[in-house]
Amino acid sequence: MGAVNWLALLLTHPLEFRTLVQFYIYHEQKRDIAALKEHPTSGWDRQSMRRCWEFLDMTSRSFSAVIKELEGDLARTIALFYLVLRGLDTIEDDMTIPDAVKQPILRSFHIHTVTPGWKFEDSGPNEKDRQLLVEYATVVDEVNLLNPDYKNIIIDIAQKMETGMADYAHKAATTGSIYLETVAEYDLYCHYVAGLVGEGLSRIFSASRKELPSLGSQLELSNSMGLLLQKTNIIRDYREDVDEHRYFWPREIWGQYGFEEMKEMKPTDPDTVRRATYVQSGMILDALRHSTDSLDYLRMLRNQSVFNFCAIPATMAIATLELCFMNKEMFQRNIKIRKAEAANLIMRSTNPREVGLIFREFARKIHAKAIPSDPNFIRISVACGKIEAWCEHNYPSFVHYSAETGKQMLNPSDPRTAVIMRETALDAELAKKKRIEDIRNGLANTASANGAQRYESKDVSMSELMMYVGGAFMLIMLVSGSVLWAVLKYTGDI
Repeated sequence: MGAVNWLALLLTHPLEFRTLVQFYIYHEQKRDIAALKEHPTSGWDRQSMRRCWEFLDMTSRSFSAVIKELEGDLARTIALFYLVLRGLDTIEDDMTIPDAVKQPILRSFHIHTVTPGWKFEDSGPNEKDRQLLVEYATVVDEVNLLNPDYKNIIIDIAQKMETGMADYAHKAATTGSIYLETVAEYDLYCHYVAGLVGEGLSRIFSASRKELPSLGSQLELSNSMGLLLQKTNIIRDYREDVDEHRYFWPREIWGQYGFEEMKEMKPTDPDTVRRATYVQSGMILDALRHSTDSLDYLRMLRNQSVFNFCAIPATMAIATLELCFMNKEMFQRNIKIRKAEAANLIMRSTNPREVGLIFREFARKIHAKAIPSDPNFIRISVACGKIEAWCEHNYPSFVHYSAETGKQMLNPSDPRTAVIMRETALDAELAKKKRIEDIRNGLANTASANGAQRYESKDVSMSELMMYVGGAFMLIMLVSGSVLWAVLKYTGDI
């Protein structure tokens, strides 16, 4: 921003000015990939990788910043993963390439990605990422230098993605169908172009050992995370996509409001505005169903840099959905959240609880803008309520952390606190009774064991006594018999 823009912001939006100043002063860069100590993992000392970092800046300013702050070789790996998929997406989106040419390129892109020297120079002159494909051999060289585990994941995801993209491109080119008909078809398309990205990222995070191995198998949550971001972009980019004759909104949603073509939704009269906002509401409702899965995914992450990488786009997405909701300007031009709001979201997106609260804040704003005449009103309310319920379930609002004591504190004015206190007291009382009962049972068992031991000792003594008595009796009988025999013998001789 220039000095004039800063001054204008100070005069017109002083709070936003303060937020941006705080961001630039206090938000420290976590990592400098150009630093000498980072060269072994960032690859900055190689001209080819340095060019790849430049391509990353050229193709995505928003993702570039968070990618560069990932720890170790994750930054370089994810940067190359992004460039591979960006190249693939550029070919798929290019409407100037005939289907006969596009199909073999798309379906073999995973092979081209590891074929030294491969590049593509036939993109349309207006394709913004055309230069990436012209110099794609540089990306190929760096992909071939990756850890084999990372490389295999990238190639596998590229192969899955290219197959889906090629199928949809071929359908559009050969059947004359330019629209996605159903929400299920829309979900499948978004899975190919974004859900697979989520899967690949999860597998790379696991392979890096910076996250749990189980994260790589969380396919449903990874897919939902990707779909939330992709659907948000599709909703926001309506004007640009329609101008470029790209149609991603499913007819199942917009066709029920009397539109024959997607381009008809440009508001020109009150009735069109009303029906277009209903379509817009339906699209945002569809995107919101992935929100709680995305929050669950974020709660699984353990590495701070990985969490930031995933959380910042997610909070930007929910903020963008709120900006688009009931906003007729979206049909006329591309709209974006303000820089100050983006800076505030970046600074806040540091832990799962805070991200959950951000989702709740924007869900409440969406619900506040909803109108009862909207056919989606009840379902929008339910979708926002699910986000609210998720936050209350995982981070109850009446539980606070005290920085002074380092303990959790309960809000005394909240009725749930009294319930928790009674339950705690009841649990303590039951535990006390159980301890007393255990002590009594322990004493009784000890006494019983001692009695049995004494009884056993007594039995042993009686046995021994009987043995002694028997022995003595036998001895007496033997002596008596001997005396009697002797008397009879000697008496008989006399």
